[in-house]
Amino acid sequence: MHYRCPVLRRASFLRCLLIALALSPAAAPCAAPAGAPAPKVLRYAMLSDATTLDPAGLQDIYSQEVAGSIFEPLYRFDYLARPVKVKPQLAAALPEASADWREYTVRLKSGVHFADDPAFGGKPREVVAADVVYAIKRIFDPRWKSPQLPTFAALGLTGLNALRQRALDQKTPLDYDAPVDGLKAIDRYTLRFRLDTPDPRFVFNLTGIVAAAPVAREVVEHYGDTIGDHPVGAGPFVLADWRKGSQIVLARNPGYREQFYDETPTPGDAEAEAIARTLRGRRLPMVDRVEIALINEDQPRWLAFLQGDLDVINLPATYAPVAYPGGKLAPNLRRQGVQAQRLARPDVVYTVFNMDAPVIGGYGPAQVALRRAIGLGYDNDEEIRALRRGLGLAAQSIVPPSTFGYDPTLKTEMSTYDPGRANALLDLYGYTDRDGDGWRDRPDGSPLVLQYHTDRAQSLRPFNELWERRMRALHLRIEFTLGNWADQAKAARAGKLMIWFLSWNADAPDGGTFLRLGYGPAIGGDNLSRFNLPAFNTLFERQGELPDGPERQAVMTEANRLLLAYLPMKAHVHRLQVNLHWPRLLGFRPHPFLRPFHAFVDVAPPTVSP
Repeated sequence: MHYRCPVLRRASFLRCLLIALALSPAAAPCAAPAGAPAPKVLRYAMLSDATTLDPAGLQDIYSQEVAGSIFEPLYRFDYLARPVKVKPQLAAALPEASADWREYTVRLKSGVHFADDPAFGGKPREVVAADVVYAIKRIFDPRWKSPQLPTFAALGLTGLNALRQRALDQKTPLDYDAPVDGLKAIDRYTLRFRLDTPDPRFVFNLTGIVAAAPVAREVVEHYGDTIGDHPVGAGPFVLADWRKGSQIVLARNPGYREQFYDETPTPGDAEAEAIARTLRGRRLPMVDRVEIALINEDQPRWLAFLQGDLDVINLPATYAPVAYPGGKLAPNLRRQGVQAQRLARPDVVYTVFNMDAPVIGGYGPAQVALRRAIGLGYDNDEEIRALRRGLGLAAQSIVPPSTFGYDPTLKTEMSTYDPGRANALLDLYGYTDRDGDGWRDRPDGSPLVLQYHTDRAQSLRPFNELWERRMRALHLRIEFTLGNWADQAKAARAGKLMIWFLSWNADAPDGGTFLRLGYGPAIGGDNLSRFNLPAFNTLFERQGELPDGPERQAVMTEANRLLLAYLPMKAHVHRLQVNLHWPRLLGFRPHPFLRPFHAFVDVAPPTVSP
């Protein structure tokens, strides 16, 4: 394999050397025996390494993307259907729900096995209902410090929170064998879930969620604290190689059960119908290997794609003006057969304000006016136009596209840039320069300093600079504290950060999960703003118990109105994702919620010259 790279300067050369190493197959050769067809290899890049492949430890999208092809959940989304559709994966059918939405029965397919592993002593190991019970209980086990705990604790699985609390109070290991009414294996293949409160959308918590995928207890006991490096699931791939910081390689699971491509495109969706006609009936997975290079810089990742070393790329915003000008694929790429697909991601990039912080928090008119002024003084359009190169939709609320509750016609102050109104608000509520130093002070005369926490990543520096310019124009002093994301996330949950910039991604088409970002009882978990308004809490709980429909929409609208009024967080943008891929990659179509696409694409065999 040859790596062509323009040697513009030493830094460029070093980056290209690193990418060559990342893309090199030397550590995991895949040569075929003489006469055998060449293995089909899917190659692409992720911006960051997985942090763990233990389902209970997952907290970032990169780890989930890899683990999602090793572990299989009970349900998944159809790869082609739009609007999205849930279909059984390890389950035999969709859940049976009680009339009050508080009890769900799930029956598993029989004859499904975990991938072979030394922990099983050389014997095949069937997936059973108890493995799902064990996997979910692990999330509640204090030993594992699962980042998934806030989400699963909020489900209200009867007795599970109490089981965890008992272990904490008694300072003893979690009793996995203790019966819990909310989560039971009724027989070898049947699960029963019971909830404290109704949840008409409970199935989404079992759909594509790797943390709820079955895990074998003997594997965890065998590997102990190193379980994150030894994933053993029932999915289509196994971990073949992991060179931390460089490359992850997945290989076809030789013991994977018979599964065939049977995705169901929405009638009239010509692109999806063509994919279905091409791939229907092919056994899954269709590729033999997945080689994931870890390349966090835009330039080497883009060069690798142009050189044909990657089959598909999420177009870096830096190159959008040349590769996707005006929302269309550049002619030179089109002539080479490159194909482009655009997706409005179900996410929100937002700034969170700590409502408990003396400077920025509070529910009084003056405190609300300060947050509103900051929001009005920030130029959202410049962020989208200059920093994201147009790859974003201005957010009018925290509820994103492709989820119930999203209103594409909504227009609010959330995306408005109006420094005149911002300055007027600050003046009206007494945020003036009292000591003549050029910076505004608080109404009581004490200094007003905004503490903005951000990651050290170079890619975030332009965003920091934009914040600094726009706040300076309002005569608001802002100071930046750099750190790593994991430490800042921990500090944010503890209420120790004043202002933080982050994103939130949807796992399912339910906008209610975004309203949870302002739900009082979720403080210390998903609610990083520490917003706690009884009226909002009541609305959030009410919408969660209602099935999708006009009544739920009305309740969500009212809840969203309160978030807009008090502004505990400022939504910036819903990101637009543009994927480019070479014609040899068959069946690729970005899905708003199903991240592990590896099993649903094929790679055309290379043309061999005589």
